[in-house]
Formats: sequence, C-alpha cells, structure tokens
Amino acid sequence: MGDSLPSPPAAVRAMRDSFGDRKLPDISRKITACVACRKQKVKCNMRDGQAPCSRCKKRGLSCTVNRSLQMLLEDDAAWKETMTQKVQRLEESMEQVAARLELPALQSQRRAHPVPMTSPSVPLGTIDDTRTASSSSSQQPPQRWQIVLDPQGGPASIPASCVSEIRTTATSGNMPASQYSDLITMGVLSLQQALSLFDIYHLRLDHFLYKVLGDLTSLDSIRKRSSLLTAAVCTVGALHSQSLGHLYDICYREYKNLVTTNTFSTTLNVDDIRGLCIGAFWLHELSWALIGTAVRVSSDIKLHHGIYRALNGDREGYLQARLYYLVYVCDHHFSIAYGRPPMSREKFIVDSASPFLETEHATEDDARLVSQVKEWSILGQVFDTCGVDVETPVPLGYLLQLRRYSIELDIWYADWNETFMPNRNVGNYPQKGVGMHWNFAKLYLCSHAFRGVPAAQERGHLAPELEEIANTGVLSAMSILNVIISDDEMRSYLHGLPLYFDTMIAFAVVFLLKVATKYGNTIRIDTDKIILLVNQTVAALNEITQYMHPQHLLVAIAEGLQKLLWKCQEQAHITQQPVQQHATTFEHSSTDIAWMENIANFDFLTNVPNVNDWAFHYPIPNGAHTDQFHPMIPH
Repeated sequence: MGDSLPSPPAAVRAMRDSFGDRKLPDISRKITACVACRKQKVKCNMRDGQAPCSRCKKRGLSCTVNRSLQMLLEDDAAWKETMTQKVQRLEESMEQVAARLELPALQSQRRAHPVPMTSPSVPLGTIDDTRTASSSSSQQPPQRWQIVLDPQGGPASIPASCVSEIRTTATSGNMPASQYSDLITMGVLSLQQALSLFDIYHLRLDHFLYKVLGDLTSLDSIRKRSSLLTAAVCTVGALHSQSLGHLYDICYREYKNLVTTNTFSTTLNVDDIRGLCIGAFWLHELSWALIGTAVRVSSDIKLHHGIYRALNGDREGYLQARLYYLVYVCDHHFSIAYGRPPMSREKFIVDSASPFLETEHATEDDARLVSQVKEWSILGQVFDTCGVDVETPVPLGYLLQLRRYSIELDIWYADWNETFMPNRNVGNYPQKGVGMHWNFAKLYLCSHAFRGVPAAQERGHLAPELEEIANTGVLSAMSILNVIISDDEMRSYLHGLPLYFDTMIAFAVVFLLKVATKYGNTIRIDTDKIILLVNQTVAALNEITQYMHPQHLLVAIAEGLQKLLWKCQEQAHITQQPVQQHATTFEHSSTDIAWMENIANFDFLTNVPNVNDWAFHYPIPNGAHTDQFHPMIPH
C-alpha cells in the first residue's frame, strides 16, 4: 500500500533550512487507501491511484483519501516553487517595462534586492528593527539637492540659486541625444511611413509656426534628439494627411503616453519643449496640459535667460530665446482666448523682441514670430485690464484705455502688414495672416463692449462710446467671415493652421449670431446680411472640412455651426407664424429655445474648449436639406 519516500525536493529542503530544522519528518509511508476502505479494513483498489476505488464505485459510496502531513508538505513546497518562478518572470517583465519607460529606480531595485530562494537567518530580536529600517529607506527618495556657492557671483543674486538640484542629465540647452525608443523602433510606424509624415509636417505645417524645428531638417535628426518630438511631428502630420490619416490614432496614443510618462521628468530638454509646443498648437484635447508643461520646463532650464546672450551675438542664446518666444506665443493662444491668465509674462524678454531681430542670426521667420509676441503683449494688457467677468459692464472709465489698445493694434497692423514676402512653402500666408490676426485681436477687444448688456433692448441702450466699439467688433467679425468666403488661398490654409484660427473663426460666427438674434435693437446692424454671411461661411467650412481627418477640431466646429444655423433659421420661421400657431408650440418652448439662452450666455473666454457646450447637439430639422441652407458661393 505504500512505498518508501524519495529524497525531498530542493524547495522542501530550502523551506526546512529557512526554519532551522533539517530533520526529516518521521513519516515513511503515504496513505493511499480511501476513508471507507480503511474503516472496514479492506483492501482499497484504485486505478492509477485515482478515486473512486472499485469498492466505493460499485457501492455508490463517497471515495475520499485523507492527506498525510508528508503530502501536504510536498504540495506546499511545489506551490511555493511554482510561485517563485512566476515572481521571477514577473520581475523580468517589469524590468523590460522599466527600461522602456526610462525608470532607473525600478531597474536598480531588483539588482539591489534580489528575491532570495531561502529566507536569511535573522536573529529574532532584530526582525522588527530590520523591517522598519528597510521600509523607511524604500519610502525616502535619495537626496537630490545641494547648496551651491558661486564664487563668481555677488550677494545680489537670485535667492533660490543657492539651492540647486542634482541632475543626472544636463538639460540646460545642450540637447543630448535621446535615450528613448521612438515610434519606429517600437514598431508603431514603419520607417517609410514616418518619413512621409515628417515631410508633411516639415514642408508645410512647420512654416505656419515660424519653423519650430529650426535646424532639424530630417527625420533622423529629430529621432536622435527626442522621441517626444518625433511622436509630435508624426501625430500632427497624420492629422493633416488624407492617405496616412489612419495612423493618427496610434501616433496620438503613443505621443500621449510619452507626455504622461515624462510629466514629472527632470531630464526634458529643448527638443522635448518643441514637441510639447507642436502638440499644443494642433491637438486640442491636450493643448492646455502640453503648454503648461512646456512653460514649466522652459522656466526650469532657464530658457528665458538666453535673451541676454542672444543680444550679445551668441547663437546658442539666440536659439534659446527664439524657442522661449515660441512658448510665449503658444501659451497666450491657449490662455487669453480661454479666460486663463498667461503663465509666461516676463517683461524684459518681450521688450527685447525688437533688438532680438537686429542680431546677426535673425531671419524672416523670427520677424513673424516677434510680430506675434508684440500682438499678444497688447492682448495680455487687455486681459489684465478687463478681466474675465463677462456679466459686469465695462466701466466707462476704461473706454479711454480700450481706445488706446485699439490704436496700438492698428499701429501693429501698419507695422507688419507689408513686411513679409511670399513663402515657397505656404504662399502668401505670412502677409495674409497678419490681417487675420489683426481682425481676431480687434474682435476680442471690441467684444468687451457687450459685457453685461441685456439682450433685446431698445436702440440707444449702449452709450455712444460703447456703441462705436461694439460696431467695430461687428465689422471685424464680418471681415473674418468675408475672408473665409472669398479668399480661396486663405481657405486652403485652414487645413494646417493651428487651433487658434479654428477657435476664433467659430467665435466670429457665434458672436454675429448673438448680435443678429439677441441684440438687433441694441446697435445698428443689418440682421439679414449677417445671417446670409453666416450661411455662406458655414457652407464654405463644410466644403473645406469634407476631406479633413474626423479628429480635426474644424470638422466639429463646421458641424456644430451648421446645426446652430439651422436652429436660428428654424426659430426665425417660428417667430413669423401667426399668434395662434405660435401658442401651439409654447408648451415645449423652454426646450426649443434653449439654444437661444446658450447663445446669449456664450462667451469664447470660457466655453471654447468644449464644442458641445455651444448647443451644437440639436438634431437636424425634418425635411431640411443641405442645399436649402447652402447657397452656391462664387469662386
């Protein structure tokens, strides 16, 4: 019924050694008879040692075998050995993940503390102290700060400069080669696909943003510098490609993962900042988070200090100052227009923009960039003066300052309108873009005249000075839409221009619809002309976006404005019905005219980030056809 036991396995011996007992259990036989047979003291016959035995099977009895201590020990040891192997495989997998995500702490942890096959012999009295010390050391990160005494500096220095962080990788503008794996080495993109996406970005899109890449003119050059920059270029390129648009989702996912992984990294460099800005300019879901990280990293590596060396002719300082100007513009795109205070506000570097253009390294792309810095410096002052309280009328005492801002914008337009020559990559955009930005800025400034003004008031409610400003805002908004309707070249740029253009075009349309439907008696305005202009603009946007990637913001804007226009026309039709028919629909009018309340409350300072907040979700009226609302536009 039983055989002599073989020598115990290694895991069993290790377990015994760990408990300090090497004596084998005084058990030499395994129990192989079932409980029923042992009780009757009869022979138990099991086929291949598996229950039920022949006797229990014949009699229909429950056939169970009590397990001996020896069997329990062996099973327990086998389980522990299996789990040890699984833990080792898990650690190896985690090491691979840590290497991929650049997490040296995880990589070094296993080397420093390998999982022992046997438990070390520890005196009983020291167990608690050892665990406490181990736990404490694992929870406390290594000290990474030191006190610095600069022998060249005097007492008049930046206070916190004496406490310096110890960095493992220098990031102050030396642009080290990237140590990350990129989309190509990870197999997300083939080399040919990445080359095509790079060309889409480098040959066209980069020129809309004053050549963010600078001297990096090949895919190989950006791959060596930053995997984050590589992912940004490929993602934005895929967003603007008809043939490779299917790659956008996987590129976007990888780019987002890289940004998330490096949010708290202290090893980001100037090329990573470029990658953050590129994403912020074109990827609306991530823009604010990206530019926030870019501003933080720029300040952390003292990018704004480059202007001092740039003015002395140093090229490295020139490159740093140029990139800081780009961060400044990007930050203001996604702060002022959204009612957020800008994060980049250093006065000296802004005031040094004109001397910066006189340095030997400056180019026409730098002039375009500086023109934006100067424009957003004015709009930043408007933001500081007026704030974001859209429910409170602008004090009449502010009117003089508003006029001065308007004059400054006019001077800005006069200074830059005839400055730029056609560009072989983006045609006449450098010159035409000045006009668009001027109208955007004037619209933002003059829209403040409507703050706190009740809707549907009799003419004359606005003070004459405010009415003048309000009319200027209407003219600026109409000028923006007229460009979209009549200028084929400018329309062709919309599939490539950064998000700020999409946002301001949407605001111009919504602004005019508000004025036409809610403030027609407040200022002198041709409501029919505005509705026709909006109608033609929506038709033009539908034509432009039909070949764009579905994730492009302008696609959602075009669809939303179309539905909003349908609602406007539908409501206008209802208001022309006889009184008795209008009364029939009054029961559910609170739902039907909710869009009007949304228009009245809409303010691009706070609502632009979420397109769904613009009452764009209303269904298309039954029987409505596109041709009904889309008159042919002469080209």
